Amino acid sequence: MTAKGAQRLRAELEELKSVKRPAIIEAIAEARAHGDLKENAEYHAAREQQGFIEGRIKHLEGELSNAQIIDVTKLAAGDRVVFGATVVLADADSDEETTYQIVGDLEADIKQGLIAISSPVARALIGKNAGDAVTIEAPGGTREYDIVSVTYLG
Repeated sequence: MTAKGAQRLRAELEELKSVKRPAIIEAIAEARAHGDLKENAEYHAAREQQGFIEGRIKHLEGELSNAQIIDVTKLAAGDRVVFGATVVLADADSDEETTYQIVGDLEADIKQGLIAISSPVARALIGKNAGDAVTIEAPGGTREYDIVSVTYLG
C-alpha cells in the first residue's frame, strides 16, 4: 500500500469511529424511544447501518495493521514499472494519453487514476520500461498502448 493510500484509509477509519459511529448510536437510541421495536423500521434500519459501519471499521483496522506501507518517492526503479509507479500511456490507435498510478487493491479508484496492482492493466505494465509497447487484454477487447513515461511521485 502506498503511504498516501494508507493515510486516506486512516482518515476514513477516523471518520467512521468519531463521526458516523456516534451518529448511528444516537439514531438507535432515538428509534428505541419510539416504542415497540418489532415494528420499528427506523430502529431496524439504524441497526443495519451500524452493522455496516462496524464491519467497515474492523476491515480497515485489519488491513491497516497488516499493510506494508511503501514510500513511492524512495523507489529507485528508473524507467521500469513497479508498484507505486505513475505511468503515462498513449493509445496506439488514437494517441490519446491516460495516466495511472499502480496502487494496492484497497486504495484503487479508477476515477482518480489509481489502478489496483491485481488489475489486468497493472499486471500487463509491471516490469515494462518507458518506451515499451504493451498489449492489454481487457473485457472490451485487446488494446495496444505505448508507455510514454514512468515516474514515482508518491
